[in-house]
Amino acid sequence: MKKNALVIALLVVLSIISGYLMSNASLVGKAGMSLFYQEYNFLKVWWQGALAVFAVLILLFILLYFLQQKVSFSKIKTICILFSLAGLLGLYLTYYDFRHTLSHRFLGERFHLGAYLFWIGWIAVSIYYFSVQQRDHYTIHVNSVE
Repeated sequence: MKKNALVIALLVVLSIISGYLMSNASLVGKAGMSLFYQEYNFLKVWWQGALAVFAVLILLFILLYFLQQKVSFSKIKTICILFSLAGLLGLYLTYYDFRHTLSHRFLGERFHLGAYLFWIGWIAVSIYYFSVQQRDHYTIHVNSVE
């Protein structure tokens, strides 16, 4: 339980940093959000962006927790790998989009870094559950042999 609390605390910090960075979009980026992409106006307020990032990451954390309880070791291992690959794909597509879509390029590097941190958090949660599964399975297996 302490390890879960530590991971959740790290997710809070990561979300705050991500929300802060995304709220520091360039002037042109903020104007674009106000005029054309109004559904993203919440990203201009650091705590609203941080709350959105944290909500998604904690939902992923809870989903993997319940899956860990319900499915076999080999299935959760596969699920964690798939979620990690989805996070890597999301990170790549976000990078690609920020480099090749002019309106998104105008958001600025700080905004981009905040979005990348979201995907890094996604990948970190997936790796955490993969490593917890590995460690728990190994411990159970070794203890049952003795």
